[in-house]
Amino acid sequence: MNREGDGSTHSRFPTARISLQLKDNRDMICCITTPPFVLLFCNAFPHSNSDFFGEMIVMVIGNNKTLTPNFEERKKGINKKGIRSNKRGETEVEVKKREGGNMAQGKESVKATPLAAMAEAFEELSRLVNSCSSYHLSLIHFCDACSLVSVLFGSLGIAFKYAELEYVSKIRDLLEASKTYETLEDIIDRDVKYNTVRSAGSHSRNLRRVRQGLDLIRVLFEQFLSSNDFSLREAASTAYSEVCAPYHTWAVRAAVSAGMYALPIREQLLLRLNEDDQSAEKQMRRYINASLPIMAYVDELYKARDISLDW
Repeated sequence: MNREGDGSTHSRFPTARISLQLKDNRDMICCITTPPFVLLFCNAFPHSNSDFFGEMIVMVIGNNKTLTPNFEERKKGINKKGIRSNKRGETEVEVKKREGGNMAQGKESVKATPLAAMAEAFEELSRLVNSCSSYHLSLIHFCDACSLVSVLFGSLGIAFKYAELEYVSKIRDLLEASKTYETLEDIIDRDVKYNTVRSAGSHSRNLRRVRQGLDLIRVLFEQFLSSNDFSLREAASTAYSEVCAPYHTWAVRAAVSAGMYALPIREQLLLRLNEDDQSAEKQMRRYINASLPIMAYVDELYKARDISLDW
């Protein structure tokens, strides 16, 4: 395999190359080789300030390892077993244990976990929309709650990196729109007026994609909690197939399917979220219950204006 202009080769392996043209002149190239390596090269994300810009990501299928030559990897390094480690040679698990042992034990020093913060934010939104049938949800408050979900996408690792970038870019767009428009109704009414509801980059379309992201996490949580033996990869695959796959091309579905092998295992996810089985179940169920009325509220905004939801 040759990347144009750099002369690097991996010609020992047969390679299938998929080039994806994405929204806003972005493109993703997925190169799948055998033996089972998946190389994703993502280029020109206009809304991303992360080290992900222009890097090549190598996922070793079957071993649940990810090698990404970005700044974070160069600083932390990877040990001989392929596990990320810091300058002390500590793995992520060892660092978490050490940091946990150094934390103050007083209640005042304990901060809300990402899951707890997310659940609390959506419970507050749920109370607001349920308080009055004619309530108009503030766009800025909606964005503040939804921004907390990006932490969960980040905890899922490289498999959901594209979903994270897409989700975050949509939130940024809506946050920018909140400087002009006060409520969710306002942005939809504006697009209805100019017939741009389904146009690429419109606020109404971005709102639909954010709502889709919320539903993806909801279904993932439901699958995750359905059985202690249900792996994160199975939960994520089911959630993606149900929520996102119907709207994606074959090439995107193939890239996502390959990326599922790079997901962390169940225990690793709980560690990254600073949760155990019991606390994670509590917070996930809080989010599931609180997010349903929010998604129903958003759906009703479209249906009330005779806009179908099949897009």
